[in-house]
Amino acid sequence: MEKQERICHVVVIPYPVQGHINPMIQFSKRLASKGLQVTLVIFSSQTLSMPASLGSVKVVTISDSSDTGSSSIADLLKQFQATVTQKLSQLVVELGISSGHPVSCLVYDSFMPWVLEIARQLGLIGASFFTQSCAVSSVYYQIHEGQLKIPLEKFPVSVPGLPPLDADELPSFVHDMESEYSSILTVVVDQFLDFRGADWVFVNSFNTLEEEVVNWLASQRSIKPIGPMIPSVYLDRQLEDDTEYGLSLFKPALDGCMQWLDSKETGSVVYVSFGTLAALGEEQMAEIAWGLRRSDCYFLWVVRESEEKKLPCNFVEGSSEKGLIVTWSPQLEVLAHKSVGCFMTHCGWNSTLEALSLGVPMVAVPQWTDQPTNAKYIADVWRVGVRVKANEKGIVTKEELEKCIREVMEGERGSEVRRNSEKWKKLAKAAMGEGGSSDNNIAEFAAKLASKFNETTDSKA
Repeated sequence: MEKQERICHVVVIPYPVQGHINPMIQFSKRLASKGLQVTLVIFSSQTLSMPASLGSVKVVTISDSSDTGSSSIADLLKQFQATVTQKLSQLVVELGISSGHPVSCLVYDSFMPWVLEIARQLGLIGASFFTQSCAVSSVYYQIHEGQLKIPLEKFPVSVPGLPPLDADELPSFVHDMESEYSSILTVVVDQFLDFRGADWVFVNSFNTLEEEVVNWLASQRSIKPIGPMIPSVYLDRQLEDDTEYGLSLFKPALDGCMQWLDSKETGSVVYVSFGTLAALGEEQMAEIAWGLRRSDCYFLWVVRESEEKKLPCNFVEGSSEKGLIVTWSPQLEVLAHKSVGCFMTHCGWNSTLEALSLGVPMVAVPQWTDQPTNAKYIADVWRVGVRVKANEKGIVTKEELEKCIREVMEGERGSEVRRNSEKWKKLAKAAMGEGGSSDNNIAEFAAKLASKFNETTDSKA
């Protein structure tokens, strides 16, 4: 019993959207593999089909009764903060009692910087977890520090450690300030409210992937890249049973897509998915549909149920020889499949890391938030894909899509992109493998937490 009573207990609190939950689930599993007791706490207004545990990570869901129907984004964020602030302290105490291991650290999503104050009140260590790239975080940091004044007037914009960025290469909240999402700009900039005050700062990236900007941000305060946070079986295989994230707000409808991929030749399929949030207009959906048809490649296209009505009339029936359209897919399994030759993606950070880790070239079709900056890196920095160009109406035409698909799937540019994709795949595996830079950062955190916990326990004994 003596040993059991000495386990250090960490509570991990993601912001409750899929793209934030998934990497923090993976971080929780990694911490548990280093000998820590880990509880993942999700405050959500959605009904989650949640397991009680993910491996050795205990999962607790707390209902957040925010009224999602009528409120503005700003109001929802305030309600969410009020709910977490009201419930978290008591929950931490209860988790300590029920597990027999008092909580000693809160790892919180950087979108929730106010959790650090709760950690301080409880006498706990506070660690901030950035789910987006170091490059994107640095842009927001520059705005927070007053080094980048918005609205922006001159382009390209210069940010330390990043290539020069034009308007359409910046995070959308920075240059499109008239949109209804302006309140989100406050959230992403406020990530840095207590940037220097947090005991630890983690970033879902790895040293070699963003070396210049990691080094620059690390000159402001110590940061620890710990990514890519994707299931271990696709990277280093240190966690043998870690084959999926383990939680989905959507139910992957397999729809026979793996069997369909099995029937196709190596590298012959274009996989198309725009993530959990992006909603394309009808005109853009039609251009994508006809661009895929014109490319004459096999394609597997994920079209969420809410988006299906936007497909051109009879497109599904008329594409059955070349294409398969599904409402959702097991994305990691698909990207790891030998028949997939490229990934047409919205460039969300998790999708980008998955493609990089599995060596899949990309056709970048960014929509909003951090995606334009991720697309810049995909095309011009890592050179693992091409970025589509929109016309003056903001629409990416079928001709442009066909050209970009062919560029990645065929010819000299395609060969270069495939070589670079293989290079980054190896570097991602090396970072997460035993003794790799990200693995070492996770191990250091676990060891220092355990050491501090044991010191505290000993002094109380």
